[in-house]
Amino acid sequence: MLLDVHNLNVYYDAIHALQGISFDIEEGEIVTLIGANGAGKSTSLRAISGLIRPRAGTISFQDNDITMAPAEAIVGMGISHVPEGRRIFAPLTVRENLLMGAYTRKEASEIQESMERVFTSFPRLKERLNQLGGTLSGGEQQMLAMGRGMMSRPKLLLLDEPSMGLSPILVEEIFRIIQEINSQGTSILLVEQNAHMALSVANRGYVLETGRIVLEGKSSELVHNPQVVKSYLGIH
Repeated sequence: MLLDVHNLNVYYDAIHALQGISFDIEEGEIVTLIGANGAGKSTSLRAISGLIRPRAGTISFQDNDITMAPAEAIVGMGISHVPEGRRIFAPLTVRENLLMGAYTRKEASEIQESMERVFTSFPRLKERLNQLGGTLSGGEQQMLAMGRGMMSRPKLLLLDEPSMGLSPILVEEIFRIIQEINSQGTSILLVEQNAHMALSVANRGYVLETGRIVLEGKSSELVHNPQVVKSYLGIH
């Protein structure tokens, strides 16, 4: 088991944001969390990456308990988080943004190797290497955020709403790249409003509603589940 989340409870002050959720990821999988805004999807990623502390429950990564580990230690263990809204460094160049993602790496040759891998997935970033992050298009900024996340050579990549605000053609491209990254050996936990696209690339999925998991299963099953179809796939 690569990641095992068990009975996780997270509060924001008095709000019980995650109410005892449990899910897991096997090595090599793409697993998706789907649900409406406020269901707890992003909170789940933030808890895994150490950005917020759970009140109860455990998070294990490669059989190590990381529930209370600091965020920088979690990156060093092999988990990288690409947050919602991209959060790139607008005043820095593309190259500088990518190097920020490699801050846990020490060897210059390894950093260069990671950068070449990023350019294989995102050739447009290579063309814009010296351009300021803030001058990139929305799609290019998403590519940069994902590329920055890949620079630490993660075993598990947490992707939060990678298609948000992108045109349909760019959404297709981003999801093709997600599959490509996965095929190179990186496991992925994907949070995505576009449930149809998420289920089309994921092995398995979990459906969250107001902090609880209400459905789980193979993507091929969930995509035909009447509840999922009605609530998340826009077909009534």
